[in-house]
Amino acid sequence: MPGTVRAAPRAGLTPTDVTIMVVGIVLGIGIFKTPSLVAQYSSDETVFVLLWLLGGLITVIGSVCYAELGSARPDSGGEYAFLREAYGPRVALLFAWARCAVIQPGAIAGAAFVTGDYANVVWPLGTYGPGLYALASVTVFTLVNYVGTTPGKLTQKVVEVITVLSMLGIFIAAFVATVPAPHEGTPHDLSLGSTGLAMMFILLTYGGWNEAAYLSGELEDARRTMARALVMGVVVVIGVSLAINSAYLHVLGLDGIRDSNAVGSAMMRVIVGDTGATITGVVVVLSTLTTLNGLIITGSRSYYALGRDVAALRSIGTWKEHGSTPANALVLQGAVSAALVVFGAATRVGFQSMVAYTSPVFWFFMLLVSLSVYIFRRRETGGESHYRVPLYPVTPALFALSCLWVLWSSLFYAGWGAIIGVAVLLVGTPLLFLDPARV
Repeated sequence: MPGTVRAAPRAGLTPTDVTIMVVGIVLGIGIFKTPSLVAQYSSDETVFVLLWLLGGLITVIGSVCYAELGSARPDSGGEYAFLREAYGPRVALLFAWARCAVIQPGAIAGAAFVTGDYANVVWPLGTYGPGLYALASVTVFTLVNYVGTTPGKLTQKVVEVITVLSMLGIFIAAFVATVPAPHEGTPHDLSLGSTGLAMMFILLTYGGWNEAAYLSGELEDARRTMARALVMGVVVVIGVSLAINSAYLHVLGLDGIRDSNAVGSAMMRVIVGDTGATITGVVVVLSTLTTLNGLIITGSRSYYALGRDVAALRSIGTWKEHGSTPANALVLQGAVSAALVVFGAATRVGFQSMVAYTSPVFWFFMLLVSLSVYIFRRRETGGESHYRVPLYPVTPALFALSCLWVLWSSLFYAGWGAIIGVAVLLVGTPLLFLDPARV
């Protein structure tokens, strides 16, 4: 078809666009799901807050490492491109398999499940309502982005503004309303294993900022603006997350957070009654839709990069000039994600199983990416002009150790879903033996 084979990504995204994408991807499902899980592994309120601060520090460290990688070698393949250049095409292809078969569709399905759960509270459709909402959300947002990149990023901006304002309203309501003082939290024992598990959920809440790497090939003047766009997004996310958690503590206390499976709704119910639960449901739906839309936008770029580099998959590596979007990649990604949603709805595995399915695979490759900073630094000749991570070589080392810690926690504590995710990764190991000349 004319105009679809030789087109390529254009540098049409501003730093503000990328910052909003980061905020939209991250400020979604986690802050309404994970605080109760983190509280269960926190010995007291001080530890609870310190764990969120530590997770924020790890996130900032990771973001500056990614900023160096993205500004030095902007590419729509993101981590796939980093791994290919650092470790060779075989490892990159294995990652592409993992991202296309495990990481991205699992994340998209997870976000869709949360959207479906809360949408079914606001407007019930019966037992299969959450699955229907989840499937509809994946389908609609895939179609929006199929039309073009501009509608996709415009949708992201509009919905994210609504979401941030809603979260601000929740935060203000928590401190303005007169509520009974919560009970003092019951002390729990603290161990390395429980802390690691808490950190896994915290980094999941902050997670998604790395998706900005897939937009570096479309970012204006990425060598100069990548760090600013990424770090600004991360700082906004950390600030909002800490504010919302402080609101939870103020209204519910640590025990109240621990005892709630839907901590946002529980807090609003205390403040304004049952109406608050409905309001919170609407906010969560909006926030998860921004996460879903951002994941669909960035995830399709990894399918595109794989098709661009592997002759047998060339059809998904085409860029549609009209709308400037990887149309075929979006269709394939949407189909895989929809299949996971259908599977989840049929077997009732839901959000937590999707988290377990993706976590160990994700953190294994995140570890490899963190170590690639050292590989690229050794190859430099000294004349390169791009953003450089501060306090090198300590900063990448701290990030690598954090990745290793969370990888260990997810393997030993996330359950059977993690084993299934690793098994799917192993199915793709024949890619390690593919002739690089054919890639």
